Amino acid sequence: MLQALGLGADVEAVYRGMLADPSGGVAELAARLGLTQARVRDGLDRLVDLDLLRPSRDCPGALRAVRPELGLELLLRRQEEELARQQEELARQQEELARSKAAAAQVVSEFAELRPNTEVDGAERLVGMDAIQSRLEQLAHGLERECLAILPGGALSEASLDASRPLDRRALARGIEMRSVYQDSARNDPTTLAYARWLTEQSGQVRTSPLLPPRLLVFDRTVAVVPIDPAHSRLGALCTSAPGIVASLVTLFEQTWQAAVPLGADRCRTDDSRPSAAELELLKLLASGMTDEAAGKRLGVSLRTVRRQMSALMERLHATSRFEAGLKAAQQGWL
Repeated sequence: MLQALGLGADVEAVYRGMLADPSGGVAELAARLGLTQARVRDGLDRLVDLDLLRPSRDCPGALRAVRPELGLELLLRRQEEELARQQEELARQQEELARSKAAAAQVVSEFAELRPNTEVDGAERLVGMDAIQSRLEQLAHGLERECLAILPGGALSEASLDASRPLDRRALARGIEMRSVYQDSARNDPTTLAYARWLTEQSGQVRTSPLLPPRLLVFDRTVAVVPIDPAHSRLGALCTSAPGIVASLVTLFEQTWQAAVPLGADRCRTDDSRPSAAELELLKLLASGMTDEAAGKRLGVSLRTVRRQMSALMERLHATSRFEAGLKAAQQGWL
């Protein structure tokens, strides 16, 4: 009953036992509760750490249980303080990410009017898939150290992968370090997953994340390529070598990389009641007012998948409506 407040079953049993009868030693308490003495000692230590057991004034050397109305208030206060700390840290990280995204957006807006395929002040507007592919081939050929890539949208087209494979193969053969971040939903597409695994077999590094910023390629930390309009990648791309802009995009990549997990690692929950990383991002997007369809696009999954995941979350939360699910998710510290 008290597990939501951080008390395991054994710890709760020991706490109830001490409230009922604080007299006697560890052996007697263990016999009454049907627990081993080691488990009882662990429970007592945990209760002392939580300040739910305090030294007895009547019996020196013994412990007394703090009454539930005070003890549970202490637990709730600790949870509130921890949640506030986590929210502050999350807000700080989101602020840093927002600054990086703003820098990237500014670049796109400043150079959106550049004449197609003409370089001006270290920026080149590439229009058409042929122009983009040609520039990427040139940049890949000149690579000396590393290539960083963020590839949102889940499944990648077979044509795009076929165009990338020879460039990636030649770069990896020359010892170039390649780090790529795919969207979690890419794990569900056999073609994209096979390509990502091929990259890792060739010594490339691949991670995945449920939510990604717009598509990004950085070559040797000196040249970056981003879409002019992330929602319509076929409108063209912007290639820039401006140091300040490239540095901001590298920072955005590193933040995304740190939050992602290696391709070979499964995103699993240690506690079945907790949402997975993808489910947590879905909850946040829907709580912000985003529609199912828009949330699906951000996560790189279908509308059907969004609704299936939300239905599973409502069942886990024992909620009869999305509004109730949102309230219960917040109460459990998920949001």
